[in-house]
Order: sequence, then C-alpha cells, then structure tokens
Amino acid sequence: MTGINRMDRAAGAVVGSAVGDALGAPFEFGPAGAFSARFPRSAPGGEMCGGRGWDPGEATDDTQMALHVADSLLERGRLDPADIFARFQRWAAADLKDIGIQTEGVLHSGLPWDRAATAWFEAGHRSAGNGSLMRAATAAVHFAARGRAATMDAARRISALTHGDPAAGEGTAVFHDLVRVALDGGDPLAALPETLGHVHPDHRERYAAVLAPDWHPRLATEPNGAVWPCLGSAVWALRTTTTFEDAVRAAVDLGMDTDTVAAVTGGLAGAVYGLGAVPTRWTEPLHVPLPGAGDRVLRLPELTEVARRLVESG
Repeated sequence: MTGINRMDRAAGAVVGSAVGDALGAPFEFGPAGAFSARFPRSAPGGEMCGGRGWDPGEATDDTQMALHVADSLLERGRLDPADIFARFQRWAAADLKDIGIQTEGVLHSGLPWDRAATAWFEAGHRSAGNGSLMRAATAAVHFAARGRAATMDAARRISALTHGDPAAGEGTAVFHDLVRVALDGGDPLAALPETLGHVHPDHRERYAAVLAPDWHPRLATEPNGAVWPCLGSAVWALRTTTTFEDAVRAAVDLGMDTDTVAAVTGGLAGAVYGLGAVPTRWTEPLHVPLPGAGDRVLRLPELTEVARRLVESG
C-alpha cells in the first residue's frame, strides 16, 4: 500500500485494534460465521451492535490494557515495567466488565511485578494465553522506530508482566515486528521468514507452523484463546483478504475468542492499510472506557492523538 504515511499507519494500528475488539466482543464464545450471518457483507451497516454486556462500539479489556501501557510509556518516557504493572493492578481493582482469568490471578496475587507472572507459570497454571498479545498495538507503535531487536525485546518484557510462559512473549514479539515492518511501508507477510529467525529457537518451529502460508485456523491444535492460533488466525485473516474491513470480518467470523483475534487482526491490518481504510461507521461509535485512570472515555480523536504521541516519543 503506497501513499500512506507513517502516522496514518500508526493511527490505523491503534484504532484498528480497538475497532476489532469492539466488533468482536458481542460474538465472543459464539460459533464460526455468526458475524456474517447477522451482518452480510452485501448489506453493510449496524455491525457495532453491542451485546453480552457491551454497549455498541465499546472496546473491552484488550484495548483498555493497551491504553494503560500507552499511558505509562508516554508519562514515564521509557519502558518502566513496575509502573505498567501498577497501572494494571489499579485497573484490575476497578469495576470491570471483563478480565482474563490468568491476568486477574497474576494481578491479584499480591506478589511484586517481577515475580507474579513467573510464580503463576511455575505453579502449573496455563500461561500461554493471548492476553499479552491482545494489548500489544500501542507498544508496537511506540517501539517500531527503534528497530527489530528493540521492539521484540520490549514486547517480551511487557508480556512477561502477566504471562510467565515465554511462548506468549515470543508471539507478542512477532506481532511487534510485523507492525514495525508495516509502519515502515513494508509487507509484513513477506517479512515473516526474517521475523521468525529472531524468535527464540525453543518456540520458532511452532510459530513457523501457524504463520505458514498454507496454515488455516481449522488446523489449530488449541482454541484461539491461546497465543499461537490467535496470532496465526490474525495473520491468516490479513493474508486471505485485501481490505481492512474484510480482514477484521474474517477474524470475527472465526468465532470463540472473537474480540481478541479481531483486535490483533485490526492492529496488523490497520498498520498495513492505514486509518483511512477503517470504515467510519465503525469508528464513529467506537469508545474505550478506561477504568483505573480517572474513568476517562477515549474516542477516535483521543485514540489518534495517543497514536501520534506514541510515534513521536518512540
């Protein structure tokens, strides 16, 4: 995609992730195809329908956590894991509509920021969920200009605050690098082999399998709440479509963890196609309540401003 500047791609990533989150939320845990059955591609409109406790256009914990990461990066002027963890804890103590089981367990454990997730993992709890991948769009935008090594390292460090399994960090690192490539105007799909070369060897083969051109979500060996099929499904949705709208629709239509798969897809597709490709009928009702941060509510102007500041401070 030519003629799209870096700022537009960055806003596309941040807003696109939030849009995917809000679109997918009412269909979470539902069957494949439910979204298109209700909203056929031939009759666009009304897709920000709300439901399952979410208002129309309301983004979920996926985007809320991403914005808490952004607030920390912008206010602290650096990656401060202890500060991010403290913000997550304040958020988790607020009146939330949803929070992941693993994230809740870690944040309420009473352990310090550098031990809580590791202790959860070492206790034998499942720790390779997609809960750190879902919130990665803001950090991916911020660190992109620093290059592959720096952005992948930041992804791993932020992931490790709640997800002690290194597999979660490696998937988040791949997402970071694909966004970096897209913001630079490159093709993230073409960059996959090189990105995979920087994944830890213990995890490279498994990610190579779910990111391969011939992989399909029906080949997943775990539900898409796990990090591997979640990332694989987002890349599949980007690879098999040609517009932002179609990529996100494909993600939601996979069913099950629809908000997170669509949030990850929206972040990638937004970075590729830019903010201008995100339908206005989806951005107009979009809003992100932010518990734990003065109960702010961010809408399109505030989200694009966050993206701008993340780029300029990166």
